[in-house]
Amino acid sequence: MTKDLDSEQKYSRTAYADGPRLLADIGATHARFALETAPGVLRAVRVLKCDDYPGIVPLLHSYLADHAGTRIHHGAFALANPISGDMIRMTNRDWQFSTDEVRRELGLSTLLIVNDFTALAMSLPGLSGHDLMQVGGGAPATNAVIGVLGPGTGLGVSGVIPTIDGFVTLGSEGGHVNFAPADEREFAILQFAWKEWRHVSNERLISGPGMEIIYRALAQRNGVHGAARSSPDIITGALEERDPLCLEVLECFCGMLGGAAANLAVTLGAFGGVFIGGGIVPRMAEWFATSPFRARFEAKGRFTDYLAQIPTYVIMTPNPAFFGVATILSEHLRGRSGANTLMERVQHLQHELSPAEQRVATLVLEHPRKVLGEPIAEIARLAEVSQPTVIRFCRSLGFLGLADFKLKFASSLTGAIPVRHSQVRTSDSTHDLSAKVIDNTVSAILKFRDQLDVRSLDRAIELVSRAKRVEFYAMGNSRVVALDGQHKFFRFRIPTSSYGDSHLFTLAAGLLQPGDVVIAISTSGELPELLAAVDTARAAGADVIAITGSKSALAKKASICLAVDHSEDSTTFLSMISRILQLLLIDIMSVGISLGAPEEGETSAKGRLLISHLDI
Repeated sequence: MTKDLDSEQKYSRTAYADGPRLLADIGATHARFALETAPGVLRAVRVLKCDDYPGIVPLLHSYLADHAGTRIHHGAFALANPISGDMIRMTNRDWQFSTDEVRRELGLSTLLIVNDFTALAMSLPGLSGHDLMQVGGGAPATNAVIGVLGPGTGLGVSGVIPTIDGFVTLGSEGGHVNFAPADEREFAILQFAWKEWRHVSNERLISGPGMEIIYRALAQRNGVHGAARSSPDIITGALEERDPLCLEVLECFCGMLGGAAANLAVTLGAFGGVFIGGGIVPRMAEWFATSPFRARFEAKGRFTDYLAQIPTYVIMTPNPAFFGVATILSEHLRGRSGANTLMERVQHLQHELSPAEQRVATLVLEHPRKVLGEPIAEIARLAEVSQPTVIRFCRSLGFLGLADFKLKFASSLTGAIPVRHSQVRTSDSTHDLSAKVIDNTVSAILKFRDQLDVRSLDRAIELVSRAKRVEFYAMGNSRVVALDGQHKFFRFRIPTSSYGDSHLFTLAAGLLQPGDVVIAISTSGELPELLAAVDTARAAGADVIAITGSKSALAKKASICLAVDHSEDSTTFLSMISRILQLLLIDIMSVGISLGAPEEGETSAKGRLLISHLDI
């Protein structure tokens, strides 16, 4: 099935200089494709059945076969699946694939894969009046938060937050909040669902499968025999056959959706409006506008007037995810979302490089993750060049050396693990709290890696390497990190000591001399005793390396600050992640010292350390 969405007005827009962009919205049943030839201009829209293909690569080749003469450099796909790394395993299909392998198979410079609901949320700011059907009153506030729900196979929930330079979407699992009945009928439906599940979320009932549960529950409650119906059959039965049971199901479903939308609106303060997406509600169209949805949306007691101001809309335009992924891709290429332009730079400059450097460029383009994960010696071996050639390649692209190149390259690769934080709850099982602690730590390390100040690390390694004496000052939870540093540095035959008592390190600071180094470690960076000792050490001529927050008082007093800006609720939990990041900095410095201070203009020690300690 093919559909052309061009118009004469859209043709007037400037085409992309590097050719059309491949867009896709891939669900469990259907995959929709389009080529974006200019901003907002979609051509060659086509829908394919996923069942007809054994995997995503044959599916993509089938669509692209009609465009064999078209060179495509960039692509972005919306996928009905959680996205949490390079390797993707689809939930509702027996498909799995590597994002990077698909990118190379298609010969793309850029390939982004995002969750389909993230794409839907990103499409909202660009929708206009004819794309939407307003239900009820209210008017959107300018530059306000937007809420979005999408009942389909599940219930997607998200929000769009305006920022100075665009919009940010929320990665939410709001569909899994507990379902709260509003009347006796809904309580009866909840009791019916409890027979199958101990936990009944909004998604269990406000979705396609949920509509079928409501149908069975109301049939039992009303004492009628209802022939088995799918959700499309229920909608048809209500709107075309005027079947009483099906009509009651739709009324109940729309009321529940209105309640969920209202909860989202008050939670987010969504004065930009609440938008309903997915394939179910648009099928009801005009009937939905007169359904119980809006009345239930405003039925919030003391907050009725609050909600009456917030408009609600149904997204009526076909394939809104295309516009969302197009926006994400455009921002990505402009550099606002960790742009993948580095691969393009390598590709565009390859012909200007020396023959030996071109072999390094080829390795980067064909095996980017291998380049990211291997030390310089292995990269040189794989490219069949010398190690200095690898360094010259990096400098030809404008980087200080391999470490600087890798640091930027790591954040530009697609399929990266997202930085996220999940709050540990007292009700969490051991399995859940274990997963959260590990995920939080991994995410924090990845963010920490991308924010490392290479030059400060080089200076710190150089200071410690030539220090006459190194003293660690730390209190509380940071004392463990100081002791670890003392044990490591002492092995390099550097006179090293550690003080965890404020009285002792204040006395010790007064005995320091020029050429000595203090490493002061503090999560807050605001301890008065530690700040006083640092002042004494600096007055004595010693240098101070602070491992602390970049905006703290300790950072301002130090000769060098190695920033750890991860924030934790230390009033409730120990500063676990901050401690791990502090220990990583000690490891980086230790291995850097063991390898020798970096040569001028090169950050080799730090680069090798990133490979051995921070590549996850």
